[in-house]
Amino acid sequence: MADRRLQVFHAVAKHLSFTRAADALFMTQPAVTFQIKQLEEQFATRLFERRHGSISLTPAGELVLGYAVKILALSDEMETRLSEMTGEMRGPLLVGASTTIAEFMLPRVLGEFNALYPQVRARLIVANSESIEGRVAEHTLDVGLIEAPAKIAGLSSQICCEDELQVICAPDYPLADKKSVTPRMLADYEYISREPGSGTREITDDYFRRNKVAPEGLKVQMELGSPEALKGVVSTGLGFAIVSRAVVDKETQLGVLASVPLDPPLTRSLYLVHPNDRFQSRVTGTFIEFAKSKLKELAS
Repeated sequence: MADRRLQVFHAVAKHLSFTRAADALFMTQPAVTFQIKQLEEQFATRLFERRHGSISLTPAGELVLGYAVKILALSDEMETRLSEMTGEMRGPLLVGASTTIAEFMLPRVLGEFNALYPQVRARLIVANSESIEGRVAEHTLDVGLIEAPAKIAGLSSQICCEDELQVICAPDYPLADKKSVTPRMLADYEYISREPGSGTREITDDYFRRNKVAPEGLKVQMELGSPEALKGVVSTGLGFAIVSRAVVDKETQLGVLASVPLDPPLTRSLYLVHPNDRFQSRVTGTFIEFAKSKLKELAS
């Protein structure tokens, strides 16, 4: 219901980039630029300063942004309230998930939710836990599923399920025939790690510290941005990685990779995060309860 130009302006103001705003809105950059030009012509003032390849808000732009946030939030709330009055479960649902959850757990959850509520328009954004948490805090996502509790004030975290992490390596790697491995044992081998900002990276670094092994002293060969990348490198025999057990079920069954439990075991909670200072739609609330139930079922 909100003016499309206002939605585009909000995205550009949030990202301070026409390119990133276009990506977020699934539009072309020229289309975004055109919408902003129309809005500036309507108000007869410049909303952005453009210089040296960067942009910033003018005083007028700052004023418009304050109202845009309120107008867009009220527009979403009106649409949701009206649909709830008619008894229908419909409307947008913006879900963010960390890479592991999005690739290996969430497709089934979203598929079954869509089958139950076909009028809900779900959109999934995939990024690391830190990025997803930030976007939920900015109210550009309704709910996030991440691998560590939220750190940003104003967010509510709920545990949705437990997840075990294990060492993975090539079947002929020296660790492959071990019944279990300790953190001190792993310090002697080449380590393929997740990137900083990843929930998995945060959990594993903390695990090593608790067990008197400094993460900085590990033989880190690479830092990679996804479980699939980790599996690909590990399969070459370059080193070991630590991932969710759910990530490698297929590969271990086929014998492509070996999976070795950690001693002591490493388990983590997966979290649903959402703003606690904002009206929560029936769609969002229903999805949160549905996801919690389904993820517990998948993790068991």
